[in-house]
Amino acid sequence: MRIRNKPWAEDYIKKNDSIAVLNPYEEKGNWNQLFTEKQKLALEIGTGKGQFIEGMAKKNPETNFIGIERDKNVLVSAIDKIKESELSNARLVYENARDLRDMFARDEIDTIYLNFSDPWPKTRHEKRRLTYKTFLEQYQNVLKDQGKIILKTDNRGFFEYTLVSFSQFGMKLEDVTLDLHELEDESNVMTEYEEKFSNKGQPIYRCIATFE
Repeated sequence: MRIRNKPWAEDYIKKNDSIAVLNPYEEKGNWNQLFTEKQKLALEIGTGKGQFIEGMAKKNPETNFIGIERDKNVLVSAIDKIKESELSNARLVYENARDLRDMFARDEIDTIYLNFSDPWPKTRHEKRRLTYKTFLEQYQNVLKDQGKIILKTDNRGFFEYTLVSFSQFGMKLEDVTLDLHELEDESNVMTEYEEKFSNKGQPIYRCIATFE
């Protein structure tokens, strides 16, 4: 479904600079200084309307969360969620982050979440997939030792591709789940897409991996 264009979105993002980080490349190496407490840092790539990051920040007050979203029209909804919940451990970035190494220092992030990323199913678009090797190189750089990548998707083809990509890169697979909701994992926080697909009976795939 196409998201309706909100011509006021960019101004709204700028007005909410207590939540939206307006100059993210200037924060490289100093992200924890933007939060009330210096804590573990978790990064969600593709925040959407913010249901996941809001839920995770509520459930895990001992962690600071950063959400990157390139679509201003959905980011405004995420801003509203963070604002209404009065969360001090969640910040948002309006950016198409082509290289995370420009935005984050080496070993700055503890966990990266990839939730329902675009699968880019055509072979010629493989390099755009967020689990392609060039992206894994970025993640390895900004993640701390034993830092985790946690991926969820409804797309089995993309999931299988990711498992192979992780393995070929020499990563360790700590968990592979073919039906996440069957586990009844209380720590799981659903995204908007996850809720939608799960309600239709679609299995949700999850894997957790680290760099060795």
